[in-house]
Amino acid sequence: MQPEWEQRLRRGGYRITPQRQLVLEAVERLRHGTPEEILAEVQRTASGVNLSTIYRNLEVLEEVNLVSHAHIGHGAPTYHAVDDHVHIHLVCDSCQKVQSIDASIAEGFLDDLRRSTGFVTDVSHVALHGRCADCSAASLLH
Repeated sequence: MQPEWEQRLRRGGYRITPQRQLVLEAVERLRHGTPEEILAEVQRTASGVNLSTIYRNLEVLEEVNLVSHAHIGHGAPTYHAVDDHVHIHLVCDSCQKVQSIDASIAEGFLDDLRRSTGFVTDVSHVALHGRCADCSAASLLH
């Protein structure tokens, strides 16, 4: 039996390649990573892989719903593995740490938004910026 990721690629009309596997494994290890961070992770075992290979494979993996991206900062998007756990990204503007929280925490707000405006939100791309608990506590001490 093929792993789920291989089945998704084949159903999407894509071949199984070592580069795709390396990129997917790097995304899963990093939990959240920019293409440059994914490249550095992949190059730990495959030094010949370049950034354009990373971008091409991320595009394919996103098309078959194995990875997703969010715009966490002002630079490149951040990729993470898709799972059944839809989450919102909390980005600390002080230490740059990214936390994930279950999207269900925003259900009331999203329901109100939908009722009042008709707008339906895809929270898988949501990133909220602020300060994490550690940085907030540290700023109180100073």
